[in-house]
Amino acid sequence: MGLLQKAVETYDNMSRFAGVKRANHPILLPISHIMQKSQIEITLDRDGSFIKAEEVPKDDAKTVIPASEKSGGRAGKVVEPHPYSDQLDYISGSNPDKLEAYLAGLKEWADSEYTHPKVKAVCRYIEAGTILRDLSGTGLIALDSNGSLAKGKLAGTDYEKCLVRWRVLGTGDITASWEDLTLFQAYADYYAKKLADEGKNLCMISGTYDYIGTNHPKGVTAANYGAKLISANDQSGFTYRGRFSESWQASTVGYTASQKAHNALQWVNSDQGVVLGGRTFVCWNPKGLKVQQAVTVLSVNREKPLNPTEYKKELYHTITGFRNDLPANEDVVIAAFDAATTGRLSLTYYNELRSSDFYDRVQRWYETCSWENGQFGIQSPPLRRIVERAFGTERATTGQVELDDRVLREQMQRLMTCITDQAPVPYDIVRALARRASTPLAYTSGNRAANLFTACAVIRKYLNDKLNKEEWTMAFDPLKKDRDYQYGCLLAVMEKVERDTYDREESREPNAIRLQSAFCQKPLHTAKVLNEKITPYFARLKPDQRVYYKKRLGEIMDTITECEGSRINAPLGDTYLLGYYLQRQALYTSHKNETEEN
Repeated sequence: MGLLQKAVETYDNMSRFAGVKRANHPILLPISHIMQKSQIEITLDRDGSFIKAEEVPKDDAKTVIPASEKSGGRAGKVVEPHPYSDQLDYISGSNPDKLEAYLAGLKEWADSEYTHPKVKAVCRYIEAGTILRDLSGTGLIALDSNGSLAKGKLAGTDYEKCLVRWRVLGTGDITASWEDLTLFQAYADYYAKKLADEGKNLCMISGTYDYIGTNHPKGVTAANYGAKLISANDQSGFTYRGRFSESWQASTVGYTASQKAHNALQWVNSDQGVVLGGRTFVCWNPKGLKVQQAVTVLSVNREKPLNPTEYKKELYHTITGFRNDLPANEDVVIAAFDAATTGRLSLTYYNELRSSDFYDRVQRWYETCSWENGQFGIQSPPLRRIVERAFGTERATTGQVELDDRVLREQMQRLMTCITDQAPVPYDIVRALARRASTPLAYTSGNRAANLFTACAVIRKYLNDKLNKEEWTMAFDPLKKDRDYQYGCLLAVMEKVERDTYDREESREPNAIRLQSAFCQKPLHTAKVLNEKITPYFARLKPDQRVYYKKRLGEIMDTITECEGSRINAPLGDTYLLGYYLQRQALYTSHKNETEEN
C-alpha cells in the first residue's frame, strides 16, 4: 500500500476520535472541517439574540470550523466564505460582497434538511446586522465615525482578519460550536450531498466512485503549513503539462479519501512527528498504537554506568516494553515530509514494516552502534549527535555546536534509513567523524570527548557491518594484529607518559594531542618526534612506571612491525581511534585501581 491508503486506513480506525478534544493529543479533524485560530468568541441564545462577546485566550485559540473545499484552501483576494465561522471581514458587513456570499451559504445550510439549531441561531443574528455595534459595546473593537471597522488590532490580528467562533446556549449540553459533534456531522452530511450532485468518478485511493477533489487540504505538517501534498494548479507551467493536458488525467483522488488522508497525516504529524531542520519525521501505527520514533533517543536505563553485557540486557528490556505496546503482526508506517517550495510538500521517505521487523532493526542499531562514554558507561550516540559531530561547527564563544538546517535534515534521513532499511552507515559520515576526532585542538574538552565517543561507536558499527560479524569489540586487545589499532595504542601511551608528570592544576595539552593530526598522516615519523619530546618526562616518572611504559611501547612497536612492515609509515585508518580510546581507558583504569589499592 502507499502513503495515502495507509493514511485513510488510519483515519477509518481512529474516526471515533474525529472532533473529540482529548488531553495531551491534537484533534483529529472531522471531514469537511479545518483548524483555525480564533480571536473573538460570541455567545448567542437559541433565538440568535446577542448575550456577550469576549477575546479568546491564546492558549485556547485553536478552533475547529466547517469549511468547503474552496474555502479551506482560499488565499489572497479569493472571496470564498467559510460556511459557519469566519473573519469579521466576511460576517460584519464591512465588505458587502463578502457578507452577501457568507450569508447566502449560511442560509442555504440553515434551510436544508441537514440544518442545526446553532446554524439557525447564527443565521438570525447575522441577518439582524448588529455584530459591529455589539462588539464595539464590549470594547473588543473600535468603530470609525461612519460606524464601520476602524483600523486596529485584537490579539495582534487586524480587526477584519479576526475569526469569530460561536457559542449558542439552549442547543444541548455542548454550547461551544467548535466542540459539538452533532454540528460537525450535520455539515459533513450537508456538504457531501452538495458534492454528490456535481458528479462522481473513480477515486484511485479508495477504489470507489466519489466527487474528485481539485483543491486538496494544506497543513499536513506544522513546519511547512502552507505546502500541499497534492497540487496541480499550475496550468501554464510544467506541473503536469507535457505529459497530460488536464490535471485529472494524472490522478483522480476522491474528496472523501483526500479529507481522510490529509486529516490523518496532520494528526499523526502533530501527535508523533519530530521536526528536524524543517523536515518532519514520523512513525505510526494505523490503529493508533504507540510506536517509538526512529529518529529520537531511545531511553535505556541510566541508573548506573553499564558494561556491554548490562547494556544489551537493559536494551532488550527497553525494546521488549515497546513490543508489548505493539503486537508483532501490527504495521509500522515510517515517513518523512519536507517542502521544496512554500507551496509544494514532498514525501522524502516512505516505508512500511511489521512491528517485529521494525523493533528488530531498532534493537540491532542500538546494539551495534554503541561505545563506552566515560563515566556514563555504554551508550549509543543519538542520530542528531552523530550528524552534529560529523558536520557541525563549534562556536568559539560558547562551545555550542551549530549545524545548518539543510545539512541536518538530509543527514538525519540518511541515518534513519540505516535503522529502518538496515542500510550501511555512509562512509562520508564515518570519515567526517574520524577527522573531527583526530583534530582535538580545534574543540573544547567537552566536545573533544563527545567527538571521540561518537566516532568510535560509528566506526565500530561500520566495520562490523562491512565484515558481517563482530570483529571489533569494546574490549581492549593489546595483542590485536592491526597496524592502525596499535598505532592508536602507541599514541595513548605517549600521551599518558606526559600526563602522569603533570600537577593537578596543569591544563597544558601533551605533545601527543598537539601532534595528533600529523600522527594520522605520518605515524612512524611523528612517533619518533613524540618519542624525543617525551624523553625528558620519563626521568620524572617513578621507576616502576618508567619500566612499564617503556615495555608497553616496545610491545606496540614490535606488533606494528609484524603487521605490515611495508606500510609502517602510511596514513592511518579510522581504527586507530579504537586502539587509542581503549588503550587510554585501560591505562587510566589501571591507574585508578592502583590508587584505590594504595
